[in-house]
Amino acid sequence: MRVPVRLCVFSIVFLTAVSAQADKRNDRHDERMDIHSSVFERPLDIVEFRDATDNSITRLKFTTGIGSSAFHFPGDDRHTLYTASDRGANIKCSEDVKITGKNICKTGKIFPVPNFTPTIYKLEWRKHYGWKVVEAVQIKDRSGKPVSGLPNPLTLTDTEAAFDSVGNPVALNPNGLDTEAMVRLSDGSFWLSDEYAPSLVHVAPGGEVIERLVPAGIESDLAGADYPVKGVLPGILARRKLNRGIESLAISPDESYLYFAMQSPLANPDKAAYKRSRNVRLFKLDLKNMVLVGEYVYVIDLPKTFLADNTDKQSKVKVSEMVAYADDRLLLLERVSKTTKLYRVPLDAGSNILGSRWDSEFTSPSLEQVGDLDTIDIVPLSKDLALDSATDLPPGALPEKVEGVAIMSAGELVLVNDNDFGIKGADTRIVRLRVGRDFFKN
Repeated sequence: MRVPVRLCVFSIVFLTAVSAQADKRNDRHDERMDIHSSVFERPLDIVEFRDATDNSITRLKFTTGIGSSAFHFPGDDRHTLYTASDRGANIKCSEDVKITGKNICKTGKIFPVPNFTPTIYKLEWRKHYGWKVVEAVQIKDRSGKPVSGLPNPLTLTDTEAAFDSVGNPVALNPNGLDTEAMVRLSDGSFWLSDEYAPSLVHVAPGGEVIERLVPAGIESDLAGADYPVKGVLPGILARRKLNRGIESLAISPDESYLYFAMQSPLANPDKAAYKRSRNVRLFKLDLKNMVLVGEYVYVIDLPKTFLADNTDKQSKVKVSEMVAYADDRLLLLERVSKTTKLYRVPLDAGSNILGSRWDSEFTSPSLEQVGDLDTIDIVPLSKDLALDSATDLPPGALPEKVEGVAIMSAGELVLVNDNDFGIKGADTRIVRLRVGRDFFKN
């Protein structure tokens, strides 16, 4: 079954890390789709951008992006949701004039609010009010100091230069995290994924980093971090394309295993392979022994099948989120921008390639260069389409750039988008889908 029987949409604009009360409310009910919208507005920051040539100034207002992930803890009621931010507002130097109207830098990223701290949010749905942030947990180092979202000083994989809003260089930070996916455990701690290293980050209930797991070898680059860094992940993951690290994360129902997937194929051996490849690596981590026990190949769809996006670029297709609905059973989100697909993915039929020659940087052709997996005796993970927003939902029912999916109850999902901190004017929208119990059967 692919078409949900009921759709509820809650649109939220967050302009601070914590929105205790709404400055302004705009509630509406659409009888045709049963759509409910609530708008919350509070300023995060108004930033001045100065042109490097004539010193002229532009002021822009930014919002707090809370939707890089979504997770519902099974012990909570169906009106409680956890989400997380990413690294904070950032603008490509190549787009500085287009977005700010000012010539600020040449290569790298502008961080308009460089002191922003990646944060976990707890939200509750309240009748006559909507979603409300009831707790914000800033991620901290072991000294209790908030970490930053600034790039890491990496040498074994690529990184990017950072600048403030007036073009001054900002120092790279070994504590910096570009957080994406997130799950909460029964002990109150969290696991988050990070795109920089890429890495997995274990965080205490209060936000302190317990440990960060990175590809083997990367730990030497992050020796200056004020928390433990361990080279537990396969070294081949250092070949991730910049800004295409670990984007999705899921926890098994008994909390024994953590599943995670790369956002895109690796740039292995080069960016040309990344641009053409459809082979994304997905992993299974034994949390008790802190050892990987599985690596699988998930084949992403062709770009032309994302009907609302009109692109032929394979690199536009991304794996942005997943959630486990049973042991070794994942609901995985593929998207471009305007089109969101959800697939049911069992792990038991796919080939486990962990520790094989496909984890070696010397293997040629690489896994990412292989078009037909049958020729190398690899069985990819099977995938069963559960929802395609372009065909199963009314136009505009989902926002662009959906990056969070949570199972709220046996027949209900919540999806949330990453609004990129409002750089291009997007709002955060939380969408509730009533899909029925059969949705999770495959």
